[in-house]
Amino acid sequence: MQLREPLRFTGKIQSATVSREADRWFIAMAVEIPQREVHPPSGEALGIDLGLTTFAVLSNGRKVEAPKPLGRGLERLRRLSRAHSRKRRGSHNRQKAALRLARCHRRIANMRRDFLHKFTTKISKNHAEIFVENLNVKGMVQNRHLSRAIHDVGWSELRRQLEYKSLLNGSVLTVRDPFYASSKTCSQCGYVMEVLPLSVREWTCPACQTTHDRDVNAAINLKQNTVGYTGINAWGQEGSGLAGTASETGLVEPGTLPWVNTHFRSQER
Repeated sequence: MQLREPLRFTGKIQSATVSREADRWFIAMAVEIPQREVHPPSGEALGIDLGLTTFAVLSNGRKVEAPKPLGRGLERLRRLSRAHSRKRRGSHNRQKAALRLARCHRRIANMRRDFLHKFTTKISKNHAEIFVENLNVKGMVQNRHLSRAIHDVGWSELRRQLEYKSLLNGSVLTVRDPFYASSKTCSQCGYVMEVLPLSVREWTCPACQTTHDRDVNAAINLKQNTVGYTGINAWGQEGSGLAGTASETGLVEPGTLPWVNTHFRSQER
């Protein structure tokens, strides 16, 4: 079988999974290789507040917009779906319409996957500590008004990628308590607002008179709060605080960590 790229890793092949996306075939191979040397990133700690209007607001004030490929391609997806449903079952025209529809779905998924991989790789390689909120995505998508938008930005996939990339790059991923009032708490003095409607995007603390951007303030609080969180270090161990993490031990010697499975996908010509 001809592949688009050669085998990139030297090691024992554990498994191979063949899959198809529209008219393209892929093979995903799991290769067992020794754990490489892990140098913890030197960048500062970073809090990430996730949202729908703005995909991610970082504690350093930066705001990241998501491509939202489903929202952008929804009209084309509907048109292709209608065209497919109108074709006679079993006909060649229906097969061609199904292929065009599958290609559209593949393009949407690839755009989302590409954005998430680039974002999580950059974050995990440049920040020693990463702080996110433990969102109940499964419960939130039960809201029919928000479910499409939540699936479009890929919160669950972001969390999954951050978890394994933080282990590979030596950074520490910290998951905050979802009930912590990060938006309503002043990041300067700790004052907690009793009520803060979602429509209020900026507010001034009554105690210290500091004006906050709601989302930036939440991201800063996710980074600063030290109560009730779980950190995942370079060994995949969980525990409160940052004791025993890769940032304290420095370099992880090769061979001291378990073997890891490296997954990659090659496309058949």
